[in-house]
Amino acid sequence: MKYVLWQVLGMVLVALGGQGVIRLLIDQDKPGVLGWVPGGFAAHLIGYLVVTAVGGVLAGWAAERVQKAKAGR
Repeated sequence: MKYVLWQVLGMVLVALGGQGVIRLLIDQDKPGVLGWVPGGFAAHLIGYLVVTAVGGVLAGWAAERVQKAKAGR
């Protein structure tokens, strides 16, 4: 059950990061949640890409753990 929660968290991070990237590319004047990060457009874009990548890795890792747990039953 705990790996399912990690998987959900990873998917939420992918959704938020992906949405942030798309919004930032469309309207560069509104950085959104990462507006507090100094460095301008490039820093905000990299930040959203990192959040998206971390979410993808976390969701994938958790999905593998869930499959292993199901196979072990």
